[in-house]
Amino acid sequence: MLFSSIPFLYYFLPCVLLLYFLAPKRLKNAVLLLASLVFYAWGEPIYVLLMAGSIASGYVLGLLIEKFRGKPLGKLFLIVSAAISLGLLGYFKYADFFISNFNAVFGLSVPLLRIALPIGISFYTFQLLSYTIDVYRGTVAAQRNFITLAAYIAMFPQLIAGPIVRYSDVAAQLKSRTHSFEKIALGIRRFILGLAKKILIANALGELCDIFRVSGDQSVLFYWLYAIAFTLHIYFDFSGYSDMAIGLGKVFGFDFPENFRFPYISASITEFWRRWHISLGSWFRDYVYIPLGGNRVGKAKWLRNILVVWLLTGFWHGAAWNFIVWGLLFAVLLVVEKLWLQKPLQKTKLLKHLYVLFFVVLSFVIFNAADMKQALSDLGAMFGMGKLPFYSTEWSYYLRSYGVILMLAVIGATPLPQKLIAAMRRSKTGDKLISVAEPLVLAALLLIMTAYLVDGSFNPFLYFRF
Repeated sequence: MLFSSIPFLYYFLPCVLLLYFLAPKRLKNAVLLLASLVFYAWGEPIYVLLMAGSIASGYVLGLLIEKFRGKPLGKLFLIVSAAISLGLLGYFKYADFFISNFNAVFGLSVPLLRIALPIGISFYTFQLLSYTIDVYRGTVAAQRNFITLAAYIAMFPQLIAGPIVRYSDVAAQLKSRTHSFEKIALGIRRFILGLAKKILIANALGELCDIFRVSGDQSVLFYWLYAIAFTLHIYFDFSGYSDMAIGLGKVFGFDFPENFRFPYISASITEFWRRWHISLGSWFRDYVYIPLGGNRVGKAKWLRNILVVWLLTGFWHGAAWNFIVWGLLFAVLLVVEKLWLQKPLQKTKLLKHLYVLFFVVLSFVIFNAADMKQALSDLGAMFGMGKLPFYSTEWSYYLRSYGVILMLAVIGATPLPQKLIAAMRRSKTGDKLISVAEPLVLAALLLIMTAYLVDGSFNPFLYFRF
């Protein structure tokens, strides 16, 4: 079930909210768990059993890890927990990748398993791993209430595409949380704005990318238009979903971590990854990079640590070589930047931002390719290889057709709208105007988006792939 769908917005969510706020405090987590299981089963009923099994193993092993913490058995139970979580992820997500590469290397024809990828498995696997690792480290206590732990893992607002919420972030809120009209209003506002980012901007840019792929009049400029459109599309698609998840979390009394902070204004690749998919970057930092030694080791080991983290980051996104290359590209950029470019970039104003945007755009061309062959073909075409014309009629037509959306996306990807609103709020007149206009604008946006959904407009969600 998509957040950006009529069944979710007008049937599922109102029913869940009614049940949740009517339920006594001690039953709220149970209502949230039940709603989350229904939400997940809507599209993949059989894989609810897989998620339930993962939660059950995490629950039992978490208790055992805590009981034997500091002893060899504690470490053994942690290894078993990690093996189960990663084993399931590896089987469902990566088995065919390894089989196909094994066949290619040895000239064999071992049949592929062709297993459907359970939605959200990459996200809830990482949440289970962080939980058991933190219990082993002693930074959190093992959860003794199965329903509470299951509600945390299966929580529908962030189950499908994050942010990756660590147990330590919400442990206290799972036990006791406050609900207020102010927090609910903030959550609704955040949800509607995230929905608008998804439906009104990301979907339109996704349409442009699809049009490009089937065009018979491609050109160098059309390739660049596609690359820029996809770079904006993936940001508004994913950050829009994160906004919706964070907003829903607030409605239910939770404070989920931020996942995006205007990454396209970054002045370095390092800064970009502090602003893009923050919950994933911090997860790899705390559970892979730092345990390997981080940057407090010799240069050779530091390079190894960077390589391992970004190899895993790319592989986490998908079972294909273009995702691995995408991750390794950032590894190379980060190493080059830290060793040679950091000081020269600091002395520039515009150049450092253009440098980041240039490589980010190229990286997302690799990211969105069907395979490395298409990735190399796309990159080559962007730089005039393949005997493509520089200009085409379709490029001109679609630039005009989508120009307004592209400009709105560029502006919306910066803090400028927030700064304008903050400036208006500093005056009494402006603050009063915003207070009156905001609910009207949000209601109008919801009405417009409902019309789009009823019309059956283009409405995929990119991160279902992961």
